[in-house]
Parts: sequence; C-alpha cells; structure tokens
Amino acid sequence: HQKYDGLIITGAPLGLITFEEVSYWNELKQIMDWSQQHVTSTVFVCWAALAAAWHFHGIEKQRRSEKLFGVFEHRIIDPTNPILRGGDDYFWAPHSRNGEIRRKDILATDDLHLIADSEEAGPYLFMSSNGSQIYIMGHAEYDPHCLKNEYLRDCDAGLKPQLPKNYFPDNDISNQPIVRWRSHGNLVFAN
Repeated sequence: HQKYDGLIITGAPLGLITFEEVSYWNELKQIMDWSQQHVTSTVFVCWAALAAAWHFHGIEKQRRSEKLFGVFEHRIIDPTNPILRGGDDYFWAPHSRNGEIRRKDILATDDLHLIADSEEAGPYLFMSSNGSQIYIMGHAEYDPHCLKNEYLRDCDAGLKPQLPKNYFPDNDISNQPIVRWRSHGNLVFAN
C-alpha cells in the first residue's frame, strides 16, 4: 500500500518465446499493473520494455532475423525531455536482444513519445506522455564485460554467436572492450 518514486523492471533472455509462454507472465502483469498506482515512474529495460509495451499498449514484439548484439550509436530526437537532460546529441549504448519494437508502432500510439533512436538498432528510449512509464530498449547499465560474457556463454552453449559490434578493438576478443556508454548510462539513471 506504499508509494514509491521509482521501479526498474529488467530484461531476461526470453526474446524467442511469446510472453504468454513465460512461466511468471501473470505475476509480471500484476506487478506492472500495481506500478501504475504505486510508483511515480517505472523503467522497463530491454525484454521488460517489450513486455510492458505489449501489456499496456498492445504493441507486438517483432522477432529479429538476427540477434542485435553490440554497442550502437543513437541520436536524441527530443532534446527537451528531462530523462536525457545534459546528454550529447548522439550517444552509444549496448544492445543484446532477439526482439524489437517497430518505430512506426511507437509513433502510432498516442500516449508514447520516442525520445532516442538509432539507424542500426532502432528505437532506444520512449516514454508515456506523463513520464510514468520509461522504456529503454538497450542496456546502459551494462558493465564493460557484460557483452563479452554473453558472447562466451553463447559460444559455450554451441550457438555460434556473432561478435558484438563496435565492442572489441579490431574485432579481437583478446582486446579489452571499448566502453562508450558509461557517461550516458550514468546520466539516464541519474535523471
């Protein structure tokens, strides 16, 4: 019965199955519904953004033909939005997902506003008009080795993943990853 300033619901590697196939889908819907009355702003990250866009707005998750994996450049579309206040016009952010939301579906939804976008990675950040729902399609919270660890995990599982784009210098896994997203991630979560 308490009220909270913020809630973050993170992703999960569930992009290849429908939401209804997720064993905790009903519980997650209850939490998302509860957040509307008890939380000032809820941040949905990656798979959780796909799930919340489906649950609240009926926007269907699209399955990508190839996993989006790497660090991609984005541009701010709405520089007046407070979530990116103090940020550069262009910024980098990691992505690791098999699902996506189409730009046209966000733009066709009256209550949603696209804040940042990428030519290669697609919509990155969008939010409800009252700021109570913030959708982040990437992983600004990732530490320097998250993508490397995911790559090695998928290699060990025999999945033959592609190397994360724009991540290892010279695409050589023995090189330390280039961190291009730390300041953006700190900015978004601080704002």
